[in-house]
Amino acid sequence: MRHIQLYDTTLRDGSQAEGVTFSLQDKLQLAKKLDVLGFDFIEGGFPGSNEKDAEFFRKIAEKPLDTTVVCAFGMTRRKGIKPEEDAGLRSLLDSQAPIITIVGKASAFQVVEVINATLDENLQMVAETVDFFRKHDRRVFFDAEHFFDGWKDNPQYSLSVLQTAVEAGAEIVILCDTNGGSMPELVSDAVKSVVDVTGIPVGIHVHNDCGIAVANSLVAVDAGATQVQGTINGIGERCGNANLVTIAANLALKKQGAYNVLKPDSLLCLTELSRFVYETINFQIPLHDPYVGKSAFAHKGGMHVSGIARNSAAYEHIVPETVGNSRRVLISELSGRSNIASKTKDLNLDADTIKKILDEVVQKESQGYQYEAAEGSFDLIVKKCTGTFKEHFKRLNYHVKVDSNEQGVLVTVATVKLQIGDAIRHTVAEGDGPVAALDAALREALLPIYPLLSEMRLIDFKVRVINSEAATDAAVRVVIESEDKDGNAWGTIGADENVIEASWLALVDSIEYKLNRT
Repeated sequence: MRHIQLYDTTLRDGSQAEGVTFSLQDKLQLAKKLDVLGFDFIEGGFPGSNEKDAEFFRKIAEKPLDTTVVCAFGMTRRKGIKPEEDAGLRSLLDSQAPIITIVGKASAFQVVEVINATLDENLQMVAETVDFFRKHDRRVFFDAEHFFDGWKDNPQYSLSVLQTAVEAGAEIVILCDTNGGSMPELVSDAVKSVVDVTGIPVGIHVHNDCGIAVANSLVAVDAGATQVQGTINGIGERCGNANLVTIAANLALKKQGAYNVLKPDSLLCLTELSRFVYETINFQIPLHDPYVGKSAFAHKGGMHVSGIARNSAAYEHIVPETVGNSRRVLISELSGRSNIASKTKDLNLDADTIKKILDEVVQKESQGYQYEAAEGSFDLIVKKCTGTFKEHFKRLNYHVKVDSNEQGVLVTVATVKLQIGDAIRHTVAEGDGPVAALDAALREALLPIYPLLSEMRLIDFKVRVINSEAATDAAVRVVIESEDKDGNAWGTIGADENVIEASWLALVDSIEYKLNRT
């Protein structure tokens, strides 16, 4: 079994993605998580580009990671500048990183047209830069930028760049598909040729501009590459980098035991790692990411659910828990009785009750409801159909008013009137918008009676137009996600032509779900 090194560049290459910014604390936290899972290398950043990256290396040096080696990234010396006089190279030395990853041009076209140097000048820049760091007792990785484009045009020159780097002391050369435009067959052939002709240890670093960065990384490994560079979730410039989460799972689970990656049992943490990174960069977590997405093991069609009830391998390529994910059975108008039975199997419901629940779901969905992301509302349907629902308050009426003051600031006031037992509660509250104001007014009315509602909060609010062709008369679907103090989250839904009414229905469900769980 061959160990494949995983080199994570989320903190450097990933930070170049549009809309992505890491604070110093973000970078330190992610480095620690990657260390716990056993990533071989972490590229901490380019210390010569900004003070935050330089501070990251200072902080890491104060408390080194246990197993993961931190690398500092930089470029070959500038044309016409001696290595010892190049400020960028000096910053890499000052970082105290044990490994320096140097990127240099491996394409004759790039050398002549982009950095305006001769081919021999570029080779000299590569050799002198690598030698400079080796003389300072630093390990050197060499990123051969634009290698595959160069290989197509002038393979002899691209090979000479690699050989120059290795002769100067680089311990591995990483072949880069910098523009992300190479096809798997080219990547495979090029990697095989480099390994066979030169015997040089090879890594792979590809971008996802054609949507095949993971595939290109895998064929490179099969062709002899021993290191894969990429980012968590594939975040990166333009269309992103190779997704190390997907690559790690594929190498460990899909190659008949040929390769191993990470520490034992680290695959169990892949889903949590993926979601941690999305939360850190404040991105909406995609549903459909392979292995770790919320929908990766979600089943909606009745035949599928019936199949996995007999044998999960019928519609799942791995056991979800292998990568820290879980199976989900979705409820929709496509659902059969098997979906309802699977969702409610702990209740041991009879066939008539299951049909009653299914009929209610289908009827609700004809009005615009959709329960895939609203399991809290579905749970309330089940309770109502089984007679276990307890109504904790009656909604008498509500009113929302939005005013603009003299400074142009919007002020939203909500009034709600509820009946709790024999008592009538009439409360008023302000909020940043209609939903916030309604939520505040509801809480003011309910908290004295149900203090445990202080444990829950609204964490997300989504509005979707259902029939946009109806223009201003279109119905809307509102989904509210709530969370309690223990981190348990649930979604609830409302649908109506009036967005405030739809929001009110979803909001009431969110509170009733919490109260019915106790």
